[in-house]
Amino acid sequence: MAVRRAPSSTVRGDVVRRGEALLEEAARRARRTVRSRLRDLRTTALPIVQAMLAASGAWLIAHELIGHARPFFAPIASIITLGLTYSQRVRRSVELVLGVAFGIVVGDLLISAIGVGTLQLMLVVGLAMVASVLVGGGPLFVTQAAVSGILVTTLQPPTSGIYFARPIDALVGGVIGFAVSTLLPVDPLALARRTMRPVLNELGGVLEDVAGALEQRDVATAGRALVRARRIDGHRSTFHEAVLGGSEIVRMAPPRWRLREQLAVYADADAQLDLAIRNVRVLARGAIRAIELHDAVPPPISEALRDLARAVRGIESALVDEDAGDHARAAAIHAAGIATLVLERTGNLSVNVLVAQVRSTATDLLRVLGLERDEALEQVRAAAQGLAAQELT
Repeated sequence: MAVRRAPSSTVRGDVVRRGEALLEEAARRARRTVRSRLRDLRTTALPIVQAMLAASGAWLIAHELIGHARPFFAPIASIITLGLTYSQRVRRSVELVLGVAFGIVVGDLLISAIGVGTLQLMLVVGLAMVASVLVGGGPLFVTQAAVSGILVTTLQPPTSGIYFARPIDALVGGVIGFAVSTLLPVDPLALARRTMRPVLNELGGVLEDVAGALEQRDVATAGRALVRARRIDGHRSTFHEAVLGGSEIVRMAPPRWRLREQLAVYADADAQLDLAIRNVRVLARGAIRAIELHDAVPPPISEALRDLARAVRGIESALVDEDAGDHARAAAIHAAGIATLVLERTGNLSVNVLVAQVRSTATDLLRVLGLERDEALEQVRAAAQGLAAQELT
């Protein structure tokens, strides 16, 4: 029996279409990559400008004003100072400058006595770190002392005792770096908003995943939701650092003083979001237990979880626009009311656990949205009564 073959033109057409599809997909990926890189560049534009100004300013002062021939420690110290995390920058800047200067002094002393070489480098690093620990230096102090000792040993070993110019260069660089970050600071409010967004996206996604797992009675989906909930901690830590750093910026940097009250809102939200994340993890574990034990979980529980997800996704807008906050608060209160009514009508242990976490999470979200603790608790307690009254009418 003869095998009928597709016409060669048809085969070529399929190949061409597949090729075009692959090219189109590659073009889309390239466009996404370009957009991502441009966003990264916009985010890092100010730090790049800060680095340019700090390095050149430190070199100019050390070279032209103080008269040092090759003050390479000055721009290095300025860049390292700018590279510190935003939180506790004052203390860390002081620790860094002192660590650099200390490492230079130790390196100069040892190299003047024992010369240069591999063993000498090992001794310089070890003794600089030991001495730093003995004088009470923190991790940054100890690390910078070791790095400075390495630079002294490898780049420009002393030929006639200690070069006092180098510790001075390090001091100049640290001061200039700190001055640039203070007078030309990043926007702490934008930083807080940008780092909060992944927390809210993931937290809302987990709530929706748990709702879907309960609807489908799918323990695997619930397990993935729990894993996802645990990973929120990384995003939340980044947000926490941004809030701490922003609080320091609005205290130290005159151009950002006007943002103090606005940033305080994010500082309050930080603590409450941490509690909400913990409650959602417990909720995910409760969903796994309910599915594994085949406990009855009424559909309204999933509805309540989706309400919580809507409240979470409304937080970013709510912190900027009071009207948007009304919608988010209403969603959280509705979730608490639905869950409470379910508890009154269905009384197994799994439902108790889930309802307790829904109510706790709703309270946390209401606190994020600006309610005081007593007011949030009262709203949650009254939610079920309001829904019950609506049912009667």
